Amino acid sequence: MAKGKKVTVIGTGNFGSTVAFILAMNGLCHYVVLRGRNKDVAQGKALDMSQAANAARQHTVVKAARGPEDMADSDIVVITAGAPRTPGMSRDDLLIKNAEIVKNYAREIKEYAPNAIVIVVSNPLDVMTYVVLKETGFPRERVLGMAGILDSARMAHFIYEQLGYGAGQIRATVMGGHGDTMVPLPRFTTVAGVQIDDLLDSEQIAEIVKKTKSGGAEIVNLLGDGSAYYAPAKSTTVMVEAILRDTNQIHSCAVMLDNEYTYSDKVAGVPVMIGAGGAEQVIEMSLTPPQRKNFASSVASVQEMVDKLYELKFFDE
Repeated sequence: MAKGKKVTVIGTGNFGSTVAFILAMNGLCHYVVLRGRNKDVAQGKALDMSQAANAARQHTVVKAARGPEDMADSDIVVITAGAPRTPGMSRDDLLIKNAEIVKNYAREIKEYAPNAIVIVVSNPLDVMTYVVLKETGFPRERVLGMAGILDSARMAHFIYEQLGYGAGQIRATVMGGHGDTMVPLPRFTTVAGVQIDDLLDSEQIAEIVKKTKSGGAEIVNLLGDGSAYYAPAKSTTVMVEAILRDTNQIHSCAVMLDNEYTYSDKVAGVPVMIGAGGAEQVIEMSLTPPQRKNFASSVASVQEMVDKLYELKFFDE
C-alpha cells in the first residue's frame, strides 16, 4: 500500500460510498476522506468503513470531512456529488442542477487541494469535467472524467452475454461522450486477442452496440429509484489505482482535447495513458470515416450543453 496517500470522495450516496468502500478494502491509499452534505451520515459511513478495513486487515483510515479544509493534501479528489437520474430523465435534464453543485466543489478543490488530480463522475459527465477544468484552472492532465472504463465494461458484459464465454478476457473500447452518443468501437474490441468480428456477425455486434448505449438507462429503469453504482464505482477505483500506482495503463477517459482528433477546447472520451500525473498522454487511434463521423456527433452533443451554460452566463468571465 502507498503510505500517506490520501483520496477525498465528495458525495456520500450509494456511488461515493461504494468508491470509498472499495478503496478501504483494497488498501490503495492510507486515508480516505468522505465529504457530504450530511455530516452525521458521512461520519457513520466512515466509521463503518474503517471498522470493515480492520476486518480486512487493511490500514486504510476512513474519516468524515467536517469542512472543505479536510480535503487538504489530497492526492486525488473524486466528485460523485449530484442529483441521480430518475426514470425518463435524460442526462441533459441534470445539466444546470449538477453544474451548480460541481462548480461549488471545484472552487473548494482549487482553494484547499490545489495539487490534487480530480476524477469527475457527476452527470452529464463530459460537461461536468469541462466545468471543473474551467473553475479550477488546473492543467488538463489533472482533470479526468470517468466514463470510458464503465462503458467499455458494459460492452464487455454484453459481448460475454452473447458469446457465453470469454469472461475476464474481453477488451472493449468506447470513445466519445458518456451518453446516447457514445461511440463503441467493435474494430478495437477483442476476446483474448481475437477480434469480435471473427466471433460474432454484424447483427449481433449492432445489438451489442445498442445495448451498450442504453446500459445505464436500463439499470435506472429496473431500479426505479436511483442509478447504477457498483460498476461505476469499480471503474472509478481503476482510475485511482492507475494514478496512485503510476501504472501508465491506457483507459478511455473524458479529457480536454488539445488538437487531438482535430479538436481543441472540447471534452470527450478518448484513450489516455494514466499515471502519477493523471492523463499523461492522449492516444490517437486511426478511425474509419463512419467512426470519425460518430465521434464528431458525440463531441457536438457535449458542446451543445457547454454552449447552454455559456448562454446562461454560468461561467464567470
